[in-house]
Amino acid sequence: MHYQITANQTFPVVEIYLTQNESIQIESGSMIYHNGQVALEGHMNSNGKKGMGGLLSALGRSVTSGESFFITTATGQTDQATLGIAPGNPGVIRALELEPGQQWRLNTSAYLAGDATTSYTMVRQNISGAFFGGTGGLFVMETKGYGTMLVSAYGDILEVELDGQQEYVVDNSHVVAWQESLNYNIEPASGFIGFKTGEGLVNHFSGRGKILIQTRSIEALASLVAPFLPNKDN
Repeated sequence: MHYQITANQTFPVVEIYLTQNESIQIESGSMIYHNGQVALEGHMNSNGKKGMGGLLSALGRSVTSGESFFITTATGQTDQATLGIAPGNPGVIRALELEPGQQWRLNTSAYLAGDATTSYTMVRQNISGAFFGGTGGLFVMETKGYGTMLVSAYGDILEVELDGQQEYVVDNSHVVAWQESLNYNIEPASGFIGFKTGEGLVNHFSGRGKILIQTRSIEALASLVAPFLPNKDN
């Protein structure tokens, strides 16, 4: 994938340049523009499965990951095809390079786009945090294949690299992605579901690998604005 991310860190746009018959996959609804030389095709987000199996797979991915039921394939019709995409949330975009033995796990709604040779599947979380793990609950996304995958975050992205000598604890709503080489466990920050500290769930990481952390939380924003939204009583 040949692309350029705009310098605007708050509301970035990814401009992708495709050659003839080159295809990528993008999150449904992320397209902003193209130069008329790109063919867009929407299909179920079923990871290649067909028929009823594909329908159930797409439905399951949508429910468990927070991703769209549909995904879009963009294909260049000439060697000068240009496509602009952006995530729904304000924040930075980061490229992950996938290859055999070098894969990532993604948290809810992190996926933005990827080469046609990349994909993700749903993986069950460690049982200690499975029943309370955010929108996905029982599952996270695990990348597959090789090539470039783009992920987005709310706010900025901090990168932490563990060398196997220490643990790292990150609030669950701030985790964007982590390398599959890391061990992780999800549990309440303190007391029952974090009621004692108000921090909710946290991820405990150990081993060797990188963690991508977003500096803002959609859940925190929702809690901030909720008191000012109209309800049935006003």
